[in-house]
Amino acid sequence: MKNKLQKIREEKDWTQEKLAEESGVSRVTISGIESGKLQVVKTDTLAKIADALGMTIPAVFFCE
Repeated sequence: MKNKLQKIREEKDWTQEKLAEESGVSRVTISGIESGKLQVVKTDTLAKIADALGMTIPAVFFCE
């Protein structure tokens, strides 16, 4: 899954651990999404991450 998660997270100066804490999603899942190794992710997981970042799912997870 191509996405902007790592870039957005780093712009907020957040570690994966901080995002995990804020979103309630495991750091392993966040790492997998950022690296592209995790290709299938539940919509509610994407929503938790986007909400924690104060953004929408498309803004974070769908590259133009």
